Amino acid sequence: MSLRQFEYALAVAEEGSVTAAAEVLHVAQPSVSQQIRGLERELGVKLFARTPTGLVPTVVGRAFLREAEVAVSAARRARATARAGADELVGELVVAAQMGFGTRQLPRALGALRRRFPRVEVTVFEEPSSAELERLGRQGVLDLALMAACEQSPDDAHHLGDEEFVVVLGAGHPQLATERVELRALAGEPWVRFDRDSALDAVLLDVLGSNELTPTTAARVSQTSTAVRWAAQGLGVTLVPASAVPHGHEHLVRPVNPVVSQPVIAVVRTDPGPAESALLEFLRRQTWTEAASFPPVR
Repeated sequence: MSLRQFEYALAVAEEGSVTAAAEVLHVAQPSVSQQIRGLERELGVKLFARTPTGLVPTVVGRAFLREAEVAVSAARRARATARAGADELVGELVVAAQMGFGTRQLPRALGALRRRFPRVEVTVFEEPSSAELERLGRQGVLDLALMAACEQSPDDAHHLGDEEFVVVLGAGHPQLATERVELRALAGEPWVRFDRDSALDAVLLDVLGSNELTPTTAARVSQTSTAVRWAAQGLGVTLVPASAVPHGHEHLVRPVNPVVSQPVIAVVRTDPGPAESALLEFLRRQTWTEAASFPPVR
């Protein structure tokens, strides 16, 4: 087996066809077909099944592709390390950002990283579930993970700052007349919540429980931007990190009392290279508590 075969198989899985994969890889279609057939012959298994919508990985194929992705990522990092010069770095940096945390700070830090290392390619896994985040970490794919601190946080995690949480209210909600919303004033309100295994839903349940509130669930969503937009339409109130509020919705946001905040950490791979170290430093320079930046009540 070769890394080229791994890359070809990953491209076929991503594109759903040999022809499309060949175009992405800039190689001839017969070459991709030959490599996939040779790989399946060597493994003694069928990696892909043909369906009306294209080629899809088999059960065995999915398991194989997960490991192939790890191998390809490791090879890219090895090449980048070997080719790194004193003033130039090339290669791929793989980052995961837990839902709702660093929504504004991470793009700013990545912009600074891009200016520092213009030839580094960044792959970001946006808003993975806790299980997916754990899987990526276990496979050794990630160079840096941005997430909320928890009881299982590793001892070598880097504390970046605290995200203050804000409540998002529908237009015309009476609590918009206040500078800071008392959480107990939201008793009986329906809530726009998040996936059950998300850190944000855990924060919401903990906060409401501490204030002797039981949430009535109006809806569950998988993205913070969706929660904010649904709350803005009056479907229910929601609680999100201040940095996760999309532009144009600031007038519907209020900080809460008691203050709700969550430590944000970065977990960096062992023996980080110059790109990981630079990104960590750029993240440290960001402003993490931004609730005070929202417009005051007039």
